[in-house]
Amino acid sequence: MDSTLMPICSAYKNLQQLLHSRPFKKLCVFLLLLPCDRTWAQKAPDVPLISGGAGMLSSTNEGFTFLQPVIAPLIVFPLGAHLLIESRTDLRGSYQQTDKTGPFQGSFTSTLEYLQADYIVNPHLTVTAGRFLTPFGTYNERLTALWIRNLQDAPLIFALGTRTSGSSDGVMLRGNVDANSVVEVDNTAFFSIDKTSGQFQAGRAVGDRVGIFFPGTRLEIGTSFEHFLQSTSADTSHRNTEGAHLWWMPSRSPFQLRSEYAHGPHAEGYWAESTYRLSQFGGQNSLVGRLEPVFRMQQTFRLSPGVGDGLPSANTKQADFGFDYHLPHEVRLYTSYSRTFSTVNGNIWDISLTYRFLTPVWKGAK
Repeated sequence: MDSTLMPICSAYKNLQQLLHSRPFKKLCVFLLLLPCDRTWAQKAPDVPLISGGAGMLSSTNEGFTFLQPVIAPLIVFPLGAHLLIESRTDLRGSYQQTDKTGPFQGSFTSTLEYLQADYIVNPHLTVTAGRFLTPFGTYNERLTALWIRNLQDAPLIFALGTRTSGSSDGVMLRGNVDANSVVEVDNTAFFSIDKTSGQFQAGRAVGDRVGIFFPGTRLEIGTSFEHFLQSTSADTSHRNTEGAHLWWMPSRSPFQLRSEYAHGPHAEGYWAESTYRLSQFGGQNSLVGRLEPVFRMQQTFRLSPGVGDGLPSANTKQADFGFDYHLPHEVRLYTSYSRTFSTVNGNIWDISLTYRFLTPVWKGAK
């Protein structure tokens, strides 16, 4: 067999084994019992909603295959016209081979990604308290959801500005500074406390993000800033992280461009991701129109040794090529190949299948 095809065949074989396993069959039963009625949810906006995604993720890196069955439920609970409670949890099994041909061994983890109360003061200001996704850059808040991301793996610079798994504990202020037909300006500021034990771990920090959106061209640019207020044994000084982002999604084109840059105390880097859904071939629901090629280029630069900052220890460049296929009923198939260039070059093959669900907790008034 051609050596270039061996990782794909290995990943496919291992994915088949897990699809026939008992945990995956239980997952399928759970999803079959959970209805997905977006129409009813839209008619009853004041009714609590259960949403989220479930998926089976497979990754082969240097011949070793990793399998992850995932359920990420999300609940939104409105309490009147001004108060909203929302939460998202990640329930994940992690299975990996002890060697390239050996059996799989794994464990189960559960993570409460956020649990927050949003108080809508007026159309220009929302106050959030609790555990929330750290608003640094755009990837953490907009693209980490299992059913939204275009590639299985997060960018290499994801840890810059997000720190403790992307979540903070404290208070966040979010609102529109100005909004009209020409330009929209929004601002998000937050303060997080230090918590090193228990489920709600976070670092003590303050931060701010500003975004400027031009509705006519559907272009968004913005900056992010985080000041880490606590010191560690590895670095006794207060630390700053800065970032910038650019998104462009033309209104009359299926092309989309997303990009970010971040600079931290010990490393910096960027990523740029583009997608183009082939909807011009018979529409989005045609056989070809469901296909969406994806390309991401990313690079990190090590400025100084940094312990536990989540970035590669050496300068790294990575190119990701993928194909997303949008199946009916909110099911998506992801396939991608990544080539990493660093002190040691490597190949990564990913295959994922995800499902998005949405249902009201109870029926609301018609």
